[in-house]
Amino acid sequence: MDRYFTATRTHSYSLLFALPLLLLYETGAAFITDPNGDGFRNAADVILRTVLMLSGVTGTAGVTLVLIAIGAVLIILERRKRSIPMKISRFAGMAMESILYATMLGTVVGSATQFVVREFETDLAIRGSFSAMSVPEGLVLSIGAGLYEELLFRVVLAGGLFAIFRWSGLPEWRSGTFAVLLSALVFSGFHYIGSYGDPFEITSFLFRFFAGIVFSAIFLLRGFGITAWTHALYDVFVVFALSAR
Repeated sequence: MDRYFTATRTHSYSLLFALPLLLLYETGAAFITDPNGDGFRNAADVILRTVLMLSGVTGTAGVTLVLIAIGAVLIILERRKRSIPMKISRFAGMAMESILYATMLGTVVGSATQFVVREFETDLAIRGSFSAMSVPEGLVLSIGAGLYEELLFRVVLAGGLFAIFRWSGLPEWRSGTFAVLLSALVFSGFHYIGSYGDPFEITSFLFRFFAGIVFSAIFLLRGFGITAWTHALYDVFVVFALSAR
């Protein structure tokens, strides 16, 4: 088990495990347009793509290829340093972990929110902006959220804040705590921005804040791939729960 947990946190496993999310999202987004006729995109995806385009990378395909290239370089550099045997059974284990975490997420985060806000509605986990979308739109944005929101808020924001706090001289544990809390606040607030943003409610804000903390914990302990799939699967479960109503 020690070998499994160590190996599956590496770039070789984590990034390859996340690759199907990228392919599924890009395929789905290519066939769906929003009411204005533009491409149907997750907002975190738009932010990251805008930053890359400012660097000279243009076009949807170009940005996607850059992301794949960055992942490939990280894997190659890692595998040059040490041998990492690739086993299908480990990917299967990562899938089972993601399903387990996604299944537990609503209960854990809902309980934390209810501890703070007594009036918390237990069905909050299956309400929100997804209710205004068709099932295909919800599924595409679910996959995009898992991939791009975790990339933006966990890898870039939380990781960047941690590096800044460490550079400023803060101890490692304080740097990590502040980075997790601040990135969770930004992550929660992000859901109230844009045409698909939800009306602000303190209960939903707290729910997403606690969710951000949980995602950060999974990211730190289990890596990007499992975190992205956990987030995507949870949102997919929400979409199907709404469609069954």
